[in-house]
Amino acid sequence: MAIMMKTKIDTEAFRVSPVDGVTLGDRPTRVKSFCKSKKHYKKLLEEHVEVLTELQQLHYASERYALLLVFQGMDGAGKDGAIRHVMSGVNPQGCEVFSFKQPSAEELKHDFLWRTTCRLPERGRIGIFNRSYYEEVLVVRVHPELLHTQLLPEKVLDEKDIWEKRYRSITDSEEHLSRNGTRIVKIFLHLSKEEQRKRFLARIDEPDKNWKFSLSDIHERKYWKQYMEAYEACLSATSAHHAPWYVVPADDKENARLIVSQIVIDTFKGLHMAYPETSGARRKELLSIRKQLAK
Repeated sequence: MAIMMKTKIDTEAFRVSPVDGVTLGDRPTRVKSFCKSKKHYKKLLEEHVEVLTELQQLHYASERYALLLVFQGMDGAGKDGAIRHVMSGVNPQGCEVFSFKQPSAEELKHDFLWRTTCRLPERGRIGIFNRSYYEEVLVVRVHPELLHTQLLPEKVLDEKDIWEKRYRSITDSEEHLSRNGTRIVKIFLHLSKEEQRKRFLARIDEPDKNWKFSLSDIHERKYWKQYMEAYEACLSATSAHHAPWYVVPADDKENARLIVSQIVIDTFKGLHMAYPETSGARRKELLSIRKQLAK
């Protein structure tokens, strides 16, 4: 690597242990800032983006792995902003972002992993899921009546361990992807209910943010406790060494973006990538072309 990072954030404290799981009540939604000022934050993020840009180019050239980044969080947690700021220097040819909302009629005719499987990144590329297949064990668990819209067999609907079986489907799928060269990193932006309230007020009070707000956002706040329980169970059941969850404190957007960018950098570096080696024949060909261009 030509670029050396002057400041490195230790992200291990945010990782969810595959053995111990996570208790969200014990995880902070805000931690001490990694930057001294707004100017310092911009400098650090710029440094992270510069390193990411070079790593992404190496990733694209090596074509040995695919990288899937999964972002989950409550409304207002900052998923869009984190993706936009952290990935700002990445070549668009090597990155695709997909936002998964309410399933379509066609998607409901398939298993719950189908619509995201169609969007998985190929080797050498980065795929970003803004919400994902995890909605099927989060929002659907909080609102189980949604199961009845999914055209499932009655036998499946009657299963008391339906969520555990869905966790198993997810972990089996992620393990399969890992074995075949897809590195998966999952980020839960951990927002407090009070900070969400402030951000919703800002969306109402600032005209250029009105489009971000809907009445359904307020409706879902009533289920905050149920969502936290669903997230806690989900993160504990599906964090693995090959597909870890990170609980990123999200009350401070700038701090969260620095943590997320460091997680992505660490993931890339863990792949031990290298540019393709030039064969002797290829090198001879290039030297011949060079001679022609030099004339």
